[in-house]
Amino acid sequence: MQPDCFPEEIKKALGKDADETIKKLPKFNEEYQAWYSESKVLIQQLLPDRLSDFTRYYEKPKPRKDLGCENYRIEDYLQGLNATRGWQKEKVVGPDSAIPHLKQQQAILNAVSSRFESSLFDIRQLVQADLFDSELAAAQELLKNGFIRASGAVAGVVL
Repeated sequence: MQPDCFPEEIKKALGKDADETIKKLPKFNEEYQAWYSESKVLIQQLLPDRLSDFTRYYEKPKPRKDLGCENYRIEDYLQGLNATRGWQKEKVVGPDSAIPHLKQQQAILNAVSSRFESSLFDIRQLVQADLFDSELAAAQELLKNGFIRASGAVAGVVL
């Protein structure tokens, strides 16, 4: 998206290999929809409370009377919408206004990674607790059948 909006600045920042590097980049207009669809499903599964935020950065607000920075979305970028004012065609909003929205979507997707890691931690704790419960149940069974030392050993290991 940035090479499309700021080609000269990007070329300057990349230096002598700029053209080659830019050619290797995926075309935003062609690749975004697939990325968005997969990301949306992932967020829906792992971070459902942020799904509406994620989609809001893409979709145009329904009751939109005019086009400005606060309501320009990625969907507008993909359609190539610009807004100008007056007879001098002063730019009000353009494709570069969608860049902050894409960055926010990326931040939400990065949060999924953190959430996934913490979910694994929660799962590990649940499995460990279940294992401890079953070991304590085995110790109780041993005690009930008169194997006091074995029961104590198993219970001691769990504790």
